[in-house]
Amino acid sequence: MSTRAAGIDLAAASRSLRTRSWERSWETARPFGIYIHVPFCGTRCGYCDFNTYTPAELGAGDPAGATPEGWLAALRAELRLAAAAVGPVPVQTVFVGGGTPSLLGGAGLAAVLGAVRDNFELAAGAEVTTEANPESTSPDMFATLREAGYTRVSLGMQSAATRVLAVLDRTHSPGRAPAAAAEARAAGFDHVSIDLIYGTPGETDDDLRRSIDVAVDAGIDHLSAYALVVEDGTALARRVRRGEISRPDDDVLAQRYELLDSRLSAAGLQWYEVSNWSRAGGECRHNLGYWNGGQWWGAGPGAHGFLGATRWWNIKHPNAYAQALADGRLPIADFEDLGAADRHIEDVMLRVRLRRGLSDEDLTPAERERVPGLVADGLLAVDNGGVAGRVVLTDRGRLLADAVVRTLLA
Repeated sequence: MSTRAAGIDLAAASRSLRTRSWERSWETARPFGIYIHVPFCGTRCGYCDFNTYTPAELGAGDPAGATPEGWLAALRAELRLAAAAVGPVPVQTVFVGGGTPSLLGGAGLAAVLGAVRDNFELAAGAEVTTEANPESTSPDMFATLREAGYTRVSLGMQSAATRVLAVLDRTHSPGRAPAAAAEARAAGFDHVSIDLIYGTPGETDDDLRRSIDVAVDAGIDHLSAYALVVEDGTALARRVRRGEISRPDDDVLAQRYELLDSRLSAAGLQWYEVSNWSRAGGECRHNLGYWNGGQWWGAGPGAHGFLGATRWWNIKHPNAYAQALADGRLPIADFEDLGAADRHIEDVMLRVRLRRGLSDEDLTPAERERVPGLVADGLLAVDNGGVAGRVVLTDRGRLLADAVVRTLLA
């Protein structure tokens, strides 16, 4: 069921979020996290279709939402309303994403975490992550973040090859990301992650090998790698349409993924989700919450949240987001209540991507009947390190994970 709820008031939101499943949810020990969306970027990368805004795109605008100070004031207001709707729940993870959170600086990001603490209780040992653009970081910033209570930093490197960065419209130099990772570790961060994109037109195998080696040599304990996707409406899509560059080739993407997995495994980083590798203990707990059916409040323009059986998403534009909160309303654009069948589909889609896989008891009888065919095709195995009864992707299955899910749920 979907209900239009643009700028709904707190009472309406509470009635929606406090469904019976939400009220019972903590009895099942499902982890609760908070995601915070920072909508600001210095420039727009050509491949990006995220809900982000450069200064030129925001224009003069309403300072209530178009400036970091106005956004932070609105965020504080949303978190106050969120705490009233959710109640006293310990926060296991906080993830500040974007956009470019590091544009807020160390003091700004410390204030963001302070706003969370003012309204929620952080559980002992909570994981607190911020994304960062290497060019907008410094040793002093990392020291401020560590002192504020951040435990994890995720750096957007994408590639160590200058020509690849140019195609992606990335503005940082190839050497800045590993330098930032070293600075973060020197500031006391045990958990430092780097993001890569593979399959960019013009990228070679050697470009990717060098990018992996640069990231690993920086002392990271986590790496995320994503195949380049040409999203409609982006500058990259327009360049592909004009014939200036070619669309990524599926066979090349598969070969690059195998190269990634082999090289990272040799360096001691093992895959734990199809697009994520880590050393032991370096897994991103916040993202594991998403994949394992956890719950979270999404705060900020365009952020998505999920509690009980209810999913919602916020108003996208920072000015409209801030105005709703200035009026005393949660800035929810829309929400939907998921039925048991919808939840099952999502559980299968997400959990099958994990190295641990999912129990065959979590599949319906019809889905279990499809497993032997996928095993015969070399895409699934019904074993995980000697634990029988779990359905896990094979190495070949990881390359065709979406197809495996479609077959299971057919």
